[in-house]
This record gives sequence, C-alpha cells and structure tokens, in this order.
Amino acid sequence: MTEKPPESVLLVAGGRPLTGTVTVPGDKSISHRALLLAAVADGTSVVRGLSDGDDVQRTAAAIAALGAEMNGERITGGPDRMKAPSGPLDVGNSGTTIRLLAGLVAGWDFTVVMGGDASLSTRPMDRVAIPLRLMGAEVHGTGARVLPPLTIHGGALHGIDYSPPMASAQVKSCVLLAALRAEGETVVRERVATRLHTEEMLALCGADMTVEDGDDGTHVVRLRASALRPFEIDIPGDPSQAAFWMVAGCVVAGSDITVPSVYVGPGRRGYLDVLRRMGADIEEQPETGARSLAATATLRARFGPLRAAAVDASEITGLDEVPVLAVAAACAKGTSVFSGVGELRVKESDRLSAVVALVRAFGGSADTEGDDLVVHGSPSLSPGNFDAGGDHRMAMAGAIAAAVADTTADTAGPSRISGFESVVTSYRAFADHLAHLAGDGAGSGS
Repeated sequence: MTEKPPESVLLVAGGRPLTGTVTVPGDKSISHRALLLAAVADGTSVVRGLSDGDDVQRTAAAIAALGAEMNGERITGGPDRMKAPSGPLDVGNSGTTIRLLAGLVAGWDFTVVMGGDASLSTRPMDRVAIPLRLMGAEVHGTGARVLPPLTIHGGALHGIDYSPPMASAQVKSCVLLAALRAEGETVVRERVATRLHTEEMLALCGADMTVEDGDDGTHVVRLRASALRPFEIDIPGDPSQAAFWMVAGCVVAGSDITVPSVYVGPGRRGYLDVLRRMGADIEEQPETGARSLAATATLRARFGPLRAAAVDASEITGLDEVPVLAVAAACAKGTSVFSGVGELRVKESDRLSAVVALVRAFGGSADTEGDDLVVHGSPSLSPGNFDAGGDHRMAMAGAIAAAVADTTADTAGPSRISGFESVVTSYRAFADHLAHLAGDGAGSGS
C-alpha cells in the first residue's frame, strides 16, 4: 500500500489534552551512520528499525549507487564492492548525508558528484571541504563556502590532526570516515564533545580507534586505517523526535504522554535535562536487552507549570531540539535565554529567525540578541498561522505550539501550519500521532 504523503497545511485545534503512547521513528543520526558503515564493512550487516524519513532514504539510495546491496534489514558491503556511481547522487534536503558521505567516498580513487534541493544548496560545505583537502582529497563546490553540488575525488589520503572550529558531529564524522582509508593516524579534537554516534558505531565495527576525554572537557578521537567487520543493531527511537512529545506533554493542559525505546545516551539527552531544570514532570524508565549503542528508556511527560531557564548551546548538541524547547520557554514563567545558538542560522532554514517568528505567531514574545535567542514566557498562547518554510523541525514545533493554543472557545478556528509536507524528512507519521494523542482516532500511535 502506498503511504499518503503529508498535506502541505496542517490544521490543529488546540486546547485539548494529549494522552497516550506513541513510538517515534528510529534515530535519524544513528540510521545514517549504520548505513554508511554497513556499506564498507566486509560482509552482511543487519540493521533493524531504520528511520523511515526521506533523509535516511537518501543515504540508503546513495550506498546502493556506490555498490552496497540492500535486502530488507540486511546490507552487504565491503571495500571491494565500492564503485563510482553512474551519475550524480541526489541527497535531497539531507545535510547529514552529504557531509558524512563526503568523508566516506574521499577514501576512494574515483569521482562522486552530490547535490540536493534548493535549501541544501545554500548550506555551507567548507566545514568538511577544508579538512578533506588537508587529507589529500579534491573537493569542489560553489564560492568560498563551497556550496553544493559537491564534486569529490579521493584516494591516497593521509591522516591529520584537526580541531573543528565549530561544534559539529557532522564535521567530526566526515573526518573520521575519511580516516578509515588514510595513511597514518587521524586525530579529531573537540572543545566540547558532540554526539558520539560515530565513535559508538566505529567501535561496534572493530575500528582501530581510541577515545580520550580530558578533564577540561575536550574530546579526542584517534583513528587509524581500519577494515570494518559487519554488525547487527537495533536502531533506538530518535530523541530529537521524542522531544516534541516530551514538550507537548509538559505544556498542553491535562496531557500525559509516553514514548518507549528512546535513545538516552550521551550527547542526546540535553533537552531532558533542560526540561527538568524548568520544572517539568518527566519520568525516565531505563530499558535493557536491546542491541543498541546505549541504554534506551521509556519516557513519560505530564503537564505542569514550567519556569524559565538559561540554556547554553553546548547542552543541546546539534541544536535540533531548540525550536521545540523555545515553545516550552514560551509557556514558562519568566524569560529564557538560549546562548550561543547562532549555528541555527545555517540549518535547513534560518532557524534562529524562524523560532522567533514561531513564538510570535502564537502570541508569544521572542527576540534575538547576537547569537542568543531570548524567549519571554506568556500566560497563554493563542491560535495562529505559521509557515514552516520547508523545515521539518519548524513544522513540528509549530504543531506543538498550535496544540497549546486553546481553540475550544475561539471563533477563529484552528491554527494553520503551512509547509507541513516537509516532515517527510524525518517523521512521516507525525500528524497521525498528534491526532492519536488528541483522541481523534486518525492514527494508531505506532
């Protein structure tokens, strides 16, 4: 059966409690890495629970074009299977795909061209081009920021000692993937550790790697050229998707939401710590026995009053959860400040400006001060119209804000989230799950 794509406009009648259980898609970040490493591991890997979002499907199509064979949950790869694709690789809107894939293909003596949609073509790739060029690869794009499409010719790489100038798991991962076929040792030094999925996955594959965490907060990964072994893994639930439901449970009056099997490993649980600091009623029940990279947990969020908090960018690696945390801040008592979140400007959209527009669209108050986001709490949000601008996380954050806004006695009707079709990037069933929690019976919640 062909799945119906999401509508371009989502109508949300807010003010109703959201109750029940939903299972979020497999973690998008881990899914990307599992596919890429399975493509070069020598043999057949088994990967269960992949994200069904478009981004991950783009990575799957890319590794197939490079020679890997996919048969359901089984992926057969290896160095001898890698080949130049027959044409350019279309990565759609996936910045993770293009940046990580750039590192992977840089290890081979052939040329790969990668491009994507209009939004991706505005995203800077100099951050991966610079270290890859230092390792000996040829990387070409448009202008000083090396905008896509990218042309990469690799092979004959050598190790480098590199400190990324920005906190970026994508940059770290790109360099480490290239290091798998580089002569000598490659060292990546992070001032603050970003999400650890690449290190976890490389360890699972038997890579020749050491990881050191200094007392000063630095995170150092040393990797030598490695032949990877195939692996078996269950992808845990995506914490960045669970964050929408955790915030919804906290801010929509009368709500009680449970999300099972969510990844709660290091670097991905910052949103939970922030919400708890705001006074949120969140339970975390550890789970055991899953073939995942770290313990998963069942999360439960219940409605209650929130207070403002100061949030530093280092707490939310990747900043993916900032848009929905801003919704929580708009419902909290006091003024919350998200410090050092300027990197939001170069996501799928200018998310820093988009978050301000989102809060204001529903009657709240928000501003930017340099690279800081300032959100003033409001006694209540009102129904509104918000254009997500083709950004999946803004679309879903807008839906949560709309769920808070009480329309039960409002003659203006439901809130409208435009550009909602963008959720196919990461969470196709989001609208069905929202309807399920609201008691509309439109989705099964699974």
